Amino acid sequence: MFFVDTLEFEGLGNRSYLAGGPGKAVAVDPPRDIDQVITAAARRGVRIAYVVETHVHNDYVSGGLELAHLTGARYLVPAGASVSFARTPVADGDVVAVDEGLALRALATPGHTPHHTSYVLEEDGRGVAAFTGGSLLIGTVGRPDLVEPRLTERLARAQHASAHRLAEELDDAVAVLPTHGFGSFCSSSQAEGAATTIGRERKTNDALTRDVDTFVAEMLAGLDDVPAYYAHMGPANAAGPAPVDLTAPRTADAGQIAARLAAGEWVVDLRNRVAFAHGHVAGSFNFEGEGKLATYLAWLIPWGKPVTLLADTPEQVADAQRELARVGIDRPAAAATGDPREWVVKGEGLRSFPRATFADLAARSDHRRDHGRDEDVVVLDVRRDSERASGFIDGSVHIPIHELRGRIGELPAGEVWVHCAAGMRAAIAASLLDAADRSVVAVDDDFDAAAEAGLPLTRPATH
Repeated sequence: MFFVDTLEFEGLGNRSYLAGGPGKAVAVDPPRDIDQVITAAARRGVRIAYVVETHVHNDYVSGGLELAHLTGARYLVPAGASVSFARTPVADGDVVAVDEGLALRALATPGHTPHHTSYVLEEDGRGVAAFTGGSLLIGTVGRPDLVEPRLTERLARAQHASAHRLAEELDDAVAVLPTHGFGSFCSSSQAEGAATTIGRERKTNDALTRDVDTFVAEMLAGLDDVPAYYAHMGPANAAGPAPVDLTAPRTADAGQIAARLAAGEWVVDLRNRVAFAHGHVAGSFNFEGEGKLATYLAWLIPWGKPVTLLADTPEQVADAQRELARVGIDRPAAAATGDPREWVVKGEGLRSFPRATFADLAARSDHRRDHGRDEDVVVLDVRRDSERASGFIDGSVHIPIHELRGRIGELPAGEVWVHCAAGMRAAIAASLLDAADRSVVAVDDDFDAAAEAGLPLTRPATH
């Protein structure tokens, strides 16, 4: 009897897997913090015999090399992947025995990358699960534009062919277990649902229901922005990531926090956006520990910039440190926890800014119009282009969150009311603007409420 355990990493929108039998198991696409995989194996009472990669990942640093070293497992990496460490190269059709009656078969599925490989878990010669990495996802496929722009269309066509190969070679009941698609920007569109099978994908996946030309055209037209830190993930994985160090960072006092800010380092406040708006260290940035911390901090921070973490508790720092290590932001320069009033030097106070709803913005606009006020209010939309295309507030300025730091100077004078789709990115943007000494109001509200509040919107034309 086989088992498959799923390890979810919601912040990055990815999954890893541990699968095997009574005595031995295989780890698929492991995260940088491999202790979770080792714990899962210990809970099952199995030895990790193989560690496999579906591809050289673009959106996180793999723990595969370290996991293989620590466990003595064979490290299987697609033969076409150019890497700088010893591994067992895997080619299409290769089969390894995992446990009695259990085998893992490699299936070349290029598209997300040229060397991408899926692995089919077979029990007594019958496929029972397919680890599809960034190939066939739930209702979609991995994006083909992360390797080289000139290869994008070719890889998109390869994705279509690979999806069809999986559907043709595997039975309807085979579970499809992708690595991407749960919020990761490696997915060409976001998955719907938490589980799927080959049979379901045959009926619902665009790659299997559309002809290749239509599929490619639609996918390429819908590709979203690529997080800047992706440029560093592939090279890190190809070079062989160093073991992760999750020991606690040094403690920073108020003077040290001030000195790090003065030196141009980043001081990141992990508290929730309500607490940050109420009172924070001047110059610090708010990336909520409970949000998509790794994605947005890694996207916005100048790569290699030292970062100091501020939080309510040491546990929040530890959680953030673990998540940031997954994208190569290792070893925070320092950290501080507890009462934020202790994070500022004596004689200095905390800064704050107001939060509001779209109804508040509508009321402010009505008041200005009714009373003939001429004070300037700037409505700033920090959603991505793809989100804004579905509708936006008339007269709003659009600067996507990942471009804001370099474009603050483009904003007109006045009080900036900043919004996104639900409030998290607006909070990040508000902290960036506050640090730049702009008067800011963070709109902490769902964008759907803008229409309900009566704010004038521009919607795309419908045909």
